[in-house]
Amino acid sequence: MWTLALDTTTRRGGAALALDGEVVEEIASAPDRSAAARLPGELMTLLGRHGLHTGDLDVFAVATGPGSFTGLRIGIATMQGLAFATGRPLIGISGLDALADIATRQGRTRVATWVNAWRGEVFAALYENGRQTVAPVVDRPEAVLVKMTGSPVIWFMGDGAQTYRSNIAAALSAGAAFETEPEPLVVGSIARLAAQAARAGANPAPHAIVPLYVRRPDAELAKSRQRG
Repeated sequence: MWTLALDTTTRRGGAALALDGEVVEEIASAPDRSAAARLPGELMTLLGRHGLHTGDLDVFAVATGPGSFTGLRIGIATMQGLAFATGRPLIGISGLDALADIATRQGRTRVATWVNAWRGEVFAALYENGRQTVAPVVDRPEAVLVKMTGSPVIWFMGDGAQTYRSNIAAALSAGAAFETEPEPLVVGSIARLAAQAARAGANPAPHAIVPLYVRRPDAELAKSRQRG
């Protein structure tokens, strides 16, 4: 079973190709080019290196957020188009789940995923033994940290954890540990998780994708402030 995955929600997005749930190749996108400029050419180049066409794929996967609204929309639209054209399922995977999967596969028990949400905030969630125990939120680091106490040590993942590392260390001291890679590439995990879901029977239609926004778009927030 071939799976093609795409992540456009973070600055270090990328694409991955997996066979039977094992990543064959994972590539990072060029940060100096927009997702609109890279796609779908980046995906076609990846497939071409392995002698594949879109019709050879069994599953498409895409990061559903949280992250850049523009990147999120472009990524989902790109993969919806490919899935519609080939009649294949499109499975959405949270970038937070993908980050947690990386740490869990490394044997980490308690994992906090932090993605920079700008404006002094982070998108965050907490996982224990691979299961999400605190649902995704967007808030200031100090407000998020109130929910992340206790033992064992929490393993922090994501660019938000690196941005606010000093805040975390001050609040949790020896109760926090950090991934050595500041911005781990998550698209390989997205491909693996999507393949697992497909093997378990998931077969969603492309239009059924549900983005994980967490925060409302700026246009909606501006309207709310005007009404208020």
